[in-house]
Formats: sequence, C-alpha cells, structure tokens
Amino acid sequence: MPVSNGEPHPNFLDLPARSPKPRESGLTHVMDKGLNIREIEGLFDTAGEYVDIVKLGWGTSYVTNNLEKKIALYRSFDTPIVCGGTLFEAVYARGKLDGFKSWLEHYRFSHVEISDGTLEIPRERKLELIAEFGRDFTVLSEVGSKDSDVVYAPYQWVEWIKEELEAGAWKVITEAREGGTAGVFRKDGEMRTGLIDEIAHSIDFHDLIFEAPAKSAQAWFVKQFGPEVNLGNIAPEEVIPLETLRLGLRGDTLKEILLGGGVTA
Repeated sequence: MPVSNGEPHPNFLDLPARSPKPRESGLTHVMDKGLNIREIEGLFDTAGEYVDIVKLGWGTSYVTNNLEKKIALYRSFDTPIVCGGTLFEAVYARGKLDGFKSWLEHYRFSHVEISDGTLEIPRERKLELIAEFGRDFTVLSEVGSKDSDVVYAPYQWVEWIKEELEAGAWKVITEAREGGTAGVFRKDGEMRTGLIDEIAHSIDFHDLIFEAPAKSAQAWFVKQFGPEVNLGNIAPEEVIPLETLRLGLRGDTLKEILLGGGVTA
C-alpha cells in the first residue's frame, strides 16, 4: 500500500515485528576475527541495523594493531564489543585479572565475557568472578566445553546457567565453537537438539545466546523459538542472511515465520 508521499510502504509484506536496537532479545552476536576498518564500515553500511554486539574472537583483540581505532568505530555505531572468552581464560591462567580490568577500562569496553570452555575454573570461583566483573561491566558468561569429547548432562547445563544468571550474567552463551563442533553440537556438527530442548524447558531462551555459526543451525533455532531468539558466532557476511531467516525471507523459514506456520516452542 503506498503512503501519502508516493513512496512504497517499507513493510508491504507485513513481516514479523522485530524490536529496534538496542534490543534485549533477537540479538545477533557477530564474530570479528580481525576485520579491518573498511570492512567494519561496509558491514554497518549494509547491515548495521541487525548487528547487536560484536565479539573480537578469542584473543584477537590483544594482537590487533589498531584496537583503539576499531573500538572507536564500533562505538560510533552504538554497538558494544566484547573480547572472546579465551582471552579471559588466558588472563585467569596467568593470574592477571587486575591488569585485565585496567586494560578493559583503558579501552572503554562495556562488556566482558567470562568462560571456562578450555580451562577448568572452580564453579564457586567462576560465579565470584561473574559477580565481581558485573560491578563494572555487562557480563556475558559461557557454559560448555570447547573439547568435543566432553559431554555434560542436561541437568548440569541447566544448573550452571541458572547459577550464572543469578550471579549477575546479562546473558549466558551456550558453547558451540566457531565451527559448531562442541558444546550444544556433536563433533560431527550435528545439533544436540534434545539438550537444547531440556535447557529451554527450564530457562527463558531470551536469557541465552545460542552459538550457531552454520545456516542450518540458525534456521533450526528460528523455527524452534521464533525471530527473537539470540544467536551468536555469526560471521559478518552472514548477518543479512540470518535476518532473512528471522523474517521468513528464506526458504528454510518461509512457511514457519512468514506464512504463519508458527514455531514449536
């Protein structure tokens, strides 16, 4: 239907409503593995409306030459950035927590990720660290091992996620690794859908960020939980493709989302 100025209506398809930025749900958590300034500008020129938070993968932030410039650019787009949890684990292992906090404050990070996917951190200590960092930063914690041979029972996932939310985590990330081969995925890339169902049965999925680097997993989560599911480890070039999945503009989710087939959750 045209509007009064003669321009086509921007939502003539009556797409599902998406909450505007800054969002609390329907988050797209993007992985930056070393983007340069021009690539970041291009990403936001094309897809900035759909980028909610950016993770500087694992320890890349520590070896990036123009880190301050990159952070300033992301900040100009009103988009928070966070260092990968592996950097936190390296800091913990080296006993450099105070130095890490000073480093985060120097670069004006607002968010921090606390994980134990590679190193074993005692549960009580991890919860203490979530609460401690939560006084100065927005904390994203992560549950699950990066070792594909380590399998935790669903009740353990549920218990740990609840504890970390209670300790002060803003969102809890479910581990999948960059390639979707650990955590809520089996080593061959198959999703542990029963585990995810068990988690979502006990915990509001809006409090979670499901790492889902592959399109098949992204489509499954959207069909299961709807457009407002939080998804992480999204490659920059996959931001717009993911948004089409959220809105039913791709064959994988068209029937369920756009045509009113509904979601199973």
